[in-house]
Amino acid sequence: MPSPPPDTDALTTPLVWTDAAGVILGVNQAFARWLGVGQRRLSGQRLAALGGGDLDEPLARTAEPTDAPLRLRRISLRFADGAERFADAWLSRREEGWLLEAHPVDEFPDDDPSRLPSALSAALRGLAHELRNPLAGLKGAAQLLTRRLDARDAESHALTALIDSETARLTGLLDRLLSPLPLQPHAPINIHAVLERVLRLAEADAGWAVKLVRDYDPSLPEIDGDADRLTQAVWNLVRNAIEAGAAQVVLRTRAERGVRIFDAIHPVALRLEIADDGRGVPDDLSERLFLPLVSGRADGTGLGLALAQQVAREHRGSLGYRSRPGHTVFTLMLPMTDATDD
Repeated sequence: MPSPPPDTDALTTPLVWTDAAGVILGVNQAFARWLGVGQRRLSGQRLAALGGGDLDEPLARTAEPTDAPLRLRRISLRFADGAERFADAWLSRREEGWLLEAHPVDEFPDDDPSRLPSALSAALRGLAHELRNPLAGLKGAAQLLTRRLDARDAESHALTALIDSETARLTGLLDRLLSPLPLQPHAPINIHAVLERVLRLAEADAGWAVKLVRDYDPSLPEIDGDADRLTQAVWNLVRNAIEAGAAQVVLRTRAERGVRIFDAIHPVALRLEIADDGRGVPDDLSERLFLPLVSGRADGTGLGLALAQQVAREHRGSLGYRSRPGHTVFTLMLPMTDATDD
């Protein structure tokens, strides 16, 4: 196992160490007290499970032993149903496993409102619970309508199928909110199939008011990902463009080589751009755009971009943008497997 510093229980810095499979072998007293649980109860747990998703990507990035620890900013840790704790941390990978050194920080510092308060999280869970019945009603209505349609009316059948699939997807998202589960294993997906699904939603939402342009690279291979999560992320970006008064939205895909995403360099990555000619991002929001509850519209929730950025991180990717009035481009960079590198 990774060798913890000598006499770890005398240290005030919380420490946890694991075996090569990421299973916790031990923690010091400072870590147990900080997390509010006995030391023995943590042994045998998976380190990733304590992070609630915050540690999945860092653990994947440090899968191979390295002399350079990875610095993590404001990760969330909790045990079972215990209170959530926040920390800056150093994650080290050795032959024997991982060592995590946590430096606790305030839950909601004034200069970093990047996390949802627990009261708001509870309110969102309540809203999710209330939305399940209407969604079930919509799904049932779509199925009844399908039975009454003329079999030759292909366009109407396509629309009811879209309603059915979207209500199923939203129900799945609500289920995740009500009962958070580990992220689904990624599988090979066609990114253009994801984009076509988003475009069907956009056409149903905006009709002919917005011109939707496809600028795809047809040679792109499949990527590993979660199709539902990527659909949600891209749809949030396209819908934001429509609500910003865009007359045209362009979805563009390209492959790029030698791409740096955060601290890692990937041989080849997918570059997905959503470009529009709308009003652009207001200057006063430019530094806070991806934070929850930040919106440029009075009726906006401010959650769409925060969710899109989270989905990018789940795929070891990044989300950025450039904007001026009449030209805004959001860029999603997603690493591809080495097998795509010719």
